[in-house]
Amino acid sequence: MSHEPTAPQSPTESKRLLKLAFEANSDYLSYVRHEFRTPLNQILGYGEMLEEDAASAGQASVVSDLQRIQKASRRLLELVDAHLTTKFLNLPPVAPPESSAANRESSAANRSPNSSDIDPDPVEKRTEKSIGASLDATNPLVGRILVVDDQPTNRDVLVRRLNRHGLQTSVAENGAVALSMVETGEFDLVLLDIMMPVMDGYETLIRLKSNEATRHIPVIMISALDELESVIRCIEAGAEDYLPKPFDPTLLRARISACLEKKSMRDKEQNYLQQILQTQKRLTHELEEAEEYLRSLFPDPVETPLQVTWKHQSCSELGGDALGYHWIDKSHLAMYVLDVCGHGVGASLLSATAINVLRSGSLPVSDMRQPAEVLGTLNNMFLIEQQNNRFFTIWYGVYNIETRTLTYGGAGHPAALLFTPSGHRPALHRLKSTGAIIGIIEGMDYDQLTCSVPEGSHLVVLTDGCFEVIHGDGSMMDADVLEHFLLEHIQDDDMADAWFLECQRRRGDTTLDDDFTLLRIRF
Repeated sequence: MSHEPTAPQSPTESKRLLKLAFEANSDYLSYVRHEFRTPLNQILGYGEMLEEDAASAGQASVVSDLQRIQKASRRLLELVDAHLTTKFLNLPPVAPPESSAANRESSAANRSPNSSDIDPDPVEKRTEKSIGASLDATNPLVGRILVVDDQPTNRDVLVRRLNRHGLQTSVAENGAVALSMVETGEFDLVLLDIMMPVMDGYETLIRLKSNEATRHIPVIMISALDELESVIRCIEAGAEDYLPKPFDPTLLRARISACLEKKSMRDKEQNYLQQILQTQKRLTHELEEAEEYLRSLFPDPVETPLQVTWKHQSCSELGGDALGYHWIDKSHLAMYVLDVCGHGVGASLLSATAINVLRSGSLPVSDMRQPAEVLGTLNNMFLIEQQNNRFFTIWYGVYNIETRTLTYGGAGHPAALLFTPSGHRPALHRLKSTGAIIGIIEGMDYDQLTCSVPEGSHLVVLTDGCFEVIHGDGSMMDADVLEHFLLEHIQDDDMADAWFLECQRRRGDTTLDDDFTLLRIRF
């Protein structure tokens, strides 16, 4: 069977079809450009290093030949970039960028590479200027770099360049190997190629930045690809910078130096943070020990001949509240609650000192059974200017078990509350504190009052943290709320715990604004 020959396509139609094919697959053109640029990059990289060596050895003729090789390579790179695009089939005239050193002379394309009339161009001048900086052994870079590239020659060129700057280097042939190495080693910077088998640079970058353990390592993308989209994509994914091949050695050093400096500063910040955390941990432990010591100064609850219980909860690691009670003699029980201004170590130390003086009986007074004398002596001992401007309030009382009388006095402290039996509902008596706070003025006189205490009575001595509770809306709880609660629950064994929970509920938080200290005595 015969077939009629197909009419040949016109050159214009063939060009149109080829153009459509290439436009339908622009990724193929990127691949072709990449494959052309890779060996040229290697020629330029080795050439620059050989030129530096020749210049340092004083071999001027070799330097000139190497510059011509590099110039020809750069010219070829410009041709690749100018023609291998989706527009190359239109056959535009070759017009490299004006900034290209190889095209500053209109007749450069017609000259022989061995021509002796090639004038030094900006590339050569740049090389001459950068040789000294590149080989400056007095200012080496410090860091460990991971070079990730699937081309062994690319890796070798870059490693040689980095080693000249004093850097330690390791290599990986693809992203999967790089991830494994980063997880087991410590690197200060990753130089990451984009186009690689097994796992490309973009996916590797994504995994590095999504891992909390490796996301802090800076990454510079290096690739023969020159598309702006690749740059934007990598920067958005977390890359510190992007360098196209062939890279300028001075620019490469500058970018690496900037990344290493940033990494070094972050490492220092992390070290400082760890030191701070360790210090905080140590201080927290010491504060906990100090809080335990302060609590050890509080006496144990007793059941006979009087029932004495208490509840204390600091609002911070160390509070300024303290309480105590002890028998002065077989007939007189001293009881006291004090509140140092502020919180923390300073307040706690003053609180512990004052409590130790009271409970040890070492206060220089003639009679601990006289509250007015005790308060006056405390005032003169703990003057505010001698206590780093700290002061405290105190309620001090002495109960005579034989006469059933309570003698008391106070220095700027909230009133104690005495509940006496009175039918189905107890009667409330406010035992007010009439004196000034301790330490304000030397030589202060304090009042001393006495009241009878019927059998079955309850005495509550507390600090202002037990009723000055700020609600969640910012308003202050009225002290009447506390008194009403105590009138209803004074007989309950868990009264103090129940009231503390009520304060937390009203505050809307487990931590109150001030220390909570409540002493209860059942007569």
